[in-house]
Amino acid sequence: MREGTALTGAILHVTTGGQTARVRIAAIEKDARDPGGEILLYDFRVIAPDGSEQPLCLPDPDGRRLGLPLAGKSDPAGMLRAGGANDFELVCTSGAQGKCARFGYKPWAQAPGNRPMRDFYNACVRLLRGDYCGDNRPFTRDGTLVDIYDRIGVQKSDDDPSLSFEAVWGPDGALCVAHTRIPDIVTLEGLAKLCPRLAGRLGPAVCNENEPGGLIVNRSK
Repeated sequence: MREGTALTGAILHVTTGGQTARVRIAAIEKDARDPGGEILLYDFRVIAPDGSEQPLCLPDPDGRRLGLPLAGKSDPAGMLRAGGANDFELVCTSGAQGKCARFGYKPWAQAPGNRPMRDFYNACVRLLRGDYCGDNRPFTRDGTLVDIYDRIGVQKSDDDPSLSFEAVWGPDGALCVAHTRIPDIVTLEGLAKLCPRLAGRLGPAVCNENEPGGLIVNRSK
């Protein structure tokens, strides 16, 4: 059985959108940003019927088209859950899922207190997507700057004075929101209508970074 970098050249049969695609692993490298050396980055190539290949992933902030496999299966609301022995997803370093794993929220690991790190990972994905409601609806734009920090020391605030506290996050979305990230997309008033569970938890007077049950906190402009 091959594993690790020995999988270079392997062909995967991946189901997406109800169709099956053939994906070749063109190259594998260690993630230089992972101090634990656990994360491998893959150059996934989709094989067309004519034999030509295209990168599976869009360019990430470094301009690279890489990804990684994650054990488990995302539900319709976008939450990664434990799946069967053969369930895994291919995620890209350009997307929230790949970014959160590389931030240190490795969904296969245990967080302090023996809580699954997958809970922090899901909270991080919600945060990056601006998925306040926790139903897979994003309220952000690609390239928007956010500062992420948590209570377990995986990520620490950059203390950028141009950013202010935005929200506290858990696996099911925001627990409270001081201000929305992009008011042109959704305001606090609009969010109250879209996410009834956040009623009474919106605005700086009622939301602060010590919100009980929160896993990850963020700041934004």
